[in-house]
Amino acid sequence: MPSNSRFIHLLLLLAIATPVFAQAAQQQPLVVTLGGAARIAAEKSAAPEAARQRVAQAEARVRQRRAEFLPNLSIAGGVNERTFNSATFGIEFRDAATGRFLFDPNGQVLGPVKAWDVRGTLRQNLFDFGSFSRLSAAKASVIAVTSDASGAGQQAAAVAAQAYVRAVRADAQLSARVADSTLADELLGIARDQLTAGVGIGLDVTRARSQAAGARASLISARNERNRSRLELYRALGLPLGSPITLADSLLDLPTNSALPTEQDATERALHTRADLRAADEQMRAAELQFDAIRAERLPTLGLFADQGSIGKSTSHLLPTYTWGIQLSLPVFDGFRREGRQDEQRAAIKELEVRTRDLTQQTTIEVRGALLDLASAREQLAANEERLVLAEQELTQARDRFKAGVAGNADVITASVNLNASRAQMIDARAAFQNARVALARAQGTVTELP
Repeated sequence: MPSNSRFIHLLLLLAIATPVFAQAAQQQPLVVTLGGAARIAAEKSAAPEAARQRVAQAEARVRQRRAEFLPNLSIAGGVNERTFNSATFGIEFRDAATGRFLFDPNGQVLGPVKAWDVRGTLRQNLFDFGSFSRLSAAKASVIAVTSDASGAGQQAAAVAAQAYVRAVRADAQLSARVADSTLADELLGIARDQLTAGVGIGLDVTRARSQAAGARASLISARNERNRSRLELYRALGLPLGSPITLADSLLDLPTNSALPTEQDATERALHTRADLRAADEQMRAAELQFDAIRAERLPTLGLFADQGSIGKSTSHLLPTYTWGIQLSLPVFDGFRREGRQDEQRAAIKELEVRTRDLTQQTTIEVRGALLDLASAREQLAANEERLVLAEQELTQARDRFKAGVAGNADVITASVNLNASRAQMIDARAAFQNARVALARAQGTVTELP
């Protein structure tokens, strides 16, 4: 019994602890990197999911086209009743012995006659050139729509990556504003201490208070921007708002020294990788196959038909009957409807050619623009790093002079304003560089390959 009691207690503890552990596991934050955000969005956001449903629709259309090569079998059963006008037979029925008409020559109503009929019907398309082309066109459409879905995933990934950059930029801005506020409070304390010691003036305290109030206002604005950037990131990732996430990178952690590809290499990779270009090529191929299918409708088709069943006046006296045959059909004239469809399809092919040519040019321009932005952002980073170092030196020197009492805090406030501006420009330059990285990956169709 004691062992059974301990076993029951253990089961109770497990029953109580399991929901707690499950809840704790559910509350573990999702750690997201820049590339991870892109991949999550490509998988979970609404646009790629809708695109995948379009792929399912295209695959269903392939099955519909494939059905043209399979037998069509139906079973029907029914009962009908009808009457006849004997004059509509077109035959004069006479009695061979008497020569009298069996039916009134002016016609008489015969029946009603009830008939039961149970029958199965089979139709099989043996050969049809148009069906082969339509099936090939449907398969090409699946490839095109699949490429479209991949392009939608890349688009969603780019949006998520940009939202991630905005989020880490907002974090960096908030950290900078916290540092500004801390510095402003420190300067205010120094000014008050000097005024109390009789070596300062009230104007220095007023300036410091004004600086601290401005720093607090900037801090509030930065905090709000950080919160809004989180909301945008949730939306881009397609995650519920209650899901805890943690950004694995800060703006300073994201790489800025990676080697830039040459313009030719980047363009060639984009032309071979971008999903929208592949989709355009497959759409062109599907349109050409559809044109061939319309043209093939002029060719003869061969089919098999057969039915077999039982028919009779009552269910107890049904007799088996059947019909079967092979049918060769050759279209002759359809009022030039087929020619109109060919003209329509020919125009659609020309439209796709124009769109593909424009998309190729757009891809080249996007790649070159992203490379220009990357090069410019890298140069701006170097310039802003130098300015930030000088601004920090200026603030250190001005603060030392102010602490020593040889100068007022006007120089310190001016230096702190310059440092704030330098920090903001440095953050903007880093964010611009990361956005250019995302833009280049987007131009090449490789956003989900970001680390």
